[in-house]
Parts: sequence; structure tokens; C-alpha cells
Amino acid sequence: MKIIAAYLLALLGGNTSPTVADLEKILGSVGADADDEKMQLFFSQIKGKDITELIASGREKLASVPSGGGAAVAAAPASGAGGAPAEEAKEEKIEEKEESDDDMGFSLFD
Repeated sequence: MKIIAAYLLALLGGNTSPTVADLEKILGSVGADADDEKMQLFFSQIKGKDITELIASGREKLASVPSGGGAAVAAAPASGAGGAPAEEAKEEKIEEKEESDDDMGFSLFD
């Protein structure tokens, strides 16, 4: 991902055809190391292709991938005592939330 990000940063910076050296310079500026084999593979994969077409193609592929929201939410079990345990649980959750708002004895600006 960092190689792709560096490549896109180079393009955004006005470099119409970034090289391995350009990407190494970008990655080095933020302290990231560059794997030469991965960069060579990346450049061999994108050689002769337009980056906007590659991004559009990737978006189309991602549109067909299901993402999130697929898990079913389990319903709370019905209580036989007229809902009393559920009410107690709600009270406990409210109390826990109030306690979590505490600054734990220190302040960010001390």
C-alpha cells in the first residue's frame, strides 16, 4: 500500500511518470523503507496503463464485494419476569457510561 500511496503522491505532485527513485525519495522522507522487489513488481504491473483507468477498474471490482452490515443482530431474550432483568441491565449500562466519562484522576492539561 505504501508503494501505491507514494506513486499517487508523486502523480499529485505533478510527476507524470514517477520512477523507483522517486518513490524511494518519497518513502524515505517519512522514514519508510522501500522494498525494491515489490516496487519492481508494481511498476511491471502498471507499465503502459493509465492510473485513472486502473482506479476506475478497482472501484468497479470493489462495488461487487459485500462490505459490512452482513452480520445478523441477535434479539434480546424475552424474560419471564415481565422485563425486570432487562430494566436492570439498562440501569447498569447507564451507570457504567457515567463512570467512563470520569477523567480517571488526571487532566490532559495539567
